[in-house]
Amino acid sequence: MVNGRNVERRTILKAAGATAATLGLAATTGCGGDGGTSADGTVTIRYAWWGAEDRAERINKTIALFEKKYPKIKVKTDFQPYLDFWKKFNTQASGGNPPDVFQNAIGFLRKYDAKNVLLDLSEQVKAGNLRMDGFRAGLEKFGEIDGKLLGVPVGSNSMALVIDKPVYTRAGVKPEQGWTWDDFDAAMKKIRDKTGRAGDSGMYGVMYLYDPYLRQQGKAFFTEDGLGFTEADLTEWWTKAKKGVEEGVYADPKKVAQIKPKSAVAAELAGSEFTWDNFTVRYTSEGKSEYGLAPIPTTDGKKTGQYLGSLMLSASKRTQHPKEVAQFIDFMVHDPEVAKIMGYDRGVPATQAQYDAYKPADPVNKAIAEYEESLVEAGVLEPITPHPEGADICEAAFLRIAEELALGKRSVDDAVKQFFTESKTALGS
Repeated sequence: MVNGRNVERRTILKAAGATAATLGLAATTGCGGDGGTSADGTVTIRYAWWGAEDRAERINKTIALFEKKYPKIKVKTDFQPYLDFWKKFNTQASGGNPPDVFQNAIGFLRKYDAKNVLLDLSEQVKAGNLRMDGFRAGLEKFGEIDGKLLGVPVGSNSMALVIDKPVYTRAGVKPEQGWTWDDFDAAMKKIRDKTGRAGDSGMYGVMYLYDPYLRQQGKAFFTEDGLGFTEADLTEWWTKAKKGVEEGVYADPKKVAQIKPKSAVAAELAGSEFTWDNFTVRYTSEGKSEYGLAPIPTTDGKKTGQYLGSLMLSASKRTQHPKEVAQFIDFMVHDPEVAKIMGYDRGVPATQAQYDAYKPADPVNKAIAEYEESLVEAGVLEPITPHPEGADICEAAFLRIAEELALGKRSVDDAVKQFFTESKTALGS
């Protein structure tokens, strides 16, 4: 799963240093043309993902292991920053030449299924080329849409509150599982009053926080057919965000924009920030403090509305090598050595075998594992809400319009109306 704001920040952080390497790798490994079969029976498949140099280095190591185990399967690779990846993928898919296997996310499954791009991997499971057992916390169901297996999870993550631990300690705030939004609001004021820092970076554009908030109330950001909330719901959410800025409990959006791509927490503008748990590593690399993970506030003290999100591997319906693609996916999600190489780069490993194989030694990754274990033990995890075709466009609109609102370019009413107008068009409703 991805969060637009944080994906953008993380991508920008890495892109500057990785651009030359990215272009170099793309040029040397190749990304076009159909995968084929050589005279000696060797098959070539194309694999594409988004990310930057550090992910590429890890993935190339895993591919070397795969090719050693399957010497008759060669893998051509291609990677891009997040936004560039989807631009290129759209062009390839429209031209009937998508990669054989590629990194994917929940917001794109229905979109590309409707465009007849994605291979239903169920037949490969039946044929024994792809195993769908041994996954953690129900993740094996994550890529199933309308009875079709369109994606296989490679890792998991969930929303969390990243906190500057010394700041929270000075303010006397100790977040615990089951704390409410009222508790959270009181904590933000304590942090402001006792430390002189905003309590949080702000919640205008965090779509994947707004979704659990809605789910706590029996709603959701998406239903199978469209949006699962009203204009009145969003007006309430964005009005609260605006009020928080005015009261100084949320960081000044203009200052937050000025320090990008650095986070507001690492820049000491805020004491905490909602994001995906596996993004925690960035705060340690950016900031000078000690950071930790805290649970999502609740409406009733029980229901968090959380689920495990995941990046996935999907296959092209046009691939000439479905068996080999399935074997590649199976290797990437089950082989223990892959987990030791990838670590938590794409989230906590999705299968138990890989989860057991990689035991992080550093405090940050240990905290990520402990956080997800705490969610399972607390029994708060639920199935993810299905995302309709057009969800990716809605997500981009939510992020853009929320930023315009935060920077004072739109009123709350105007922002809400604009979001619903664009979403109705994207969703065909």
